[in-house]
Amino acid sequence: MKYLFFSVRTANKFLSLAKIQHGGFVTRALKNRLVSNQRLEMTIYNLYIFDRNGTCLYYESWNRRKESNLSKDEEFKLMYGMLYSIKSFVARMSPAESKEGFLNYRTSKYKLHFYETPTGLKFILNTDLNVGSTKDVLFNIYSKIYVEYVVKNPLCRLDEPIQSELFASKLDTFIRSLPIYN
Repeated sequence: MKYLFFSVRTANKFLSLAKIQHGGFVTRALKNRLVSNQRLEMTIYNLYIFDRNGTCLYYESWNRRKESNLSKDEEFKLMYGMLYSIKSFVARMSPAESKEGFLNYRTSKYKLHFYETPTGLKFILNTDLNVGSTKDVLFNIYSKIYVEYVVKNPLCRLDEPIQSELFASKLDTFIRSLPIYN
């Protein structure tokens, strides 16, 4: 885990910077921890990439603390089914039209972030509760890593799981360089 300690004055400066970087949005939990001078834990647990048909093209785990009792295939099907249901629910129950739809949800243990490309690829990132929006992170994974090292690679088939070591290496380097990674 990454621990950051701040004085109240430093926390207020950090909040101003965070608001600028996140379009004016700072989570209540992050603000409360910064202002009250408590330690702040942030980390990334895992990443899933699904195609539009529900096939898991890629999965990587970094700081996942608990493994499920399911096989990986069962876990992937469960994750995709849950995303499909949540997207459908949000689209039907939303009081207003939204081009973005479902972006994330939060439990008492983790936060799931979701990004879907126009072609139907789905990027899912599970993080600690204190992590704010990861929309830009997921977009960068798609545009700068997936497109560059999978789409533009003639050896990679887009309808099969990603086997590229270069993709895995670049993704790992990118994730580990993020301030939200521990």
